[in-house]
Amino acid sequence: MECYIISIELFIIPLLAAIWIMLPAYFPNPVAALCGGGTPVDMGRNFFDGKRIFGNGKTYRGLITGIAAGIGIGMLQMWLSGIYGWETLPLHTFTSITLLSAGALLGDLIKSFFKRRFGKERGAKWPVADQYDLVAGAFLLLLVLDPAWLFANVTIPVFILILVLTPILHRAVNIIGYHIKVKEVPW
Repeated sequence: MECYIISIELFIIPLLAAIWIMLPAYFPNPVAALCGGGTPVDMGRNFFDGKRIFGNGKTYRGLITGIAAGIGIGMLQMWLSGIYGWETLPLHTFTSITLLSAGALLGDLIKSFFKRRFGKERGAKWPVADQYDLVAGAFLLLLVLDPAWLFANVTIPVFILILVLTPILHRAVNIIGYHIKVKEVPW
């Protein structure tokens, strides 16, 4: 019985915390892909190197709806925490969910900027960068604008689980997006 309790404390609770923390960062990208279209964020302009800044795949509609979806799921989490008093899960704040949501898509924008610089086309595979852009963007914004929340909630075990879970979830969501014709490629 004691071994079972230790495994819950050492694995299950950090796993649930990792997913709970990252939901506002995980939602924006698929929602942006689903709801995107329209005016590109770079307005069709090129950078001084003659290449597009971000490309046609990064649109204002996708950016706004993606961030709104991340904030929406985060507000639902805050409401559920308040109703059920889940003490083992991290408590989100409006600041944390906004930074996670915006940071995820800003990380994706920055990755797209560098993808264009390296001559990679829209939809081209870029291992590691494709999976971790949202984590880097979200955590960077938290580190700069709300480090107290970041360090209070993202422990080393939780961080490791986020690093393990993110590429798995990223791949699964992209495969689904490909099959429902939201994405042109399954990666």
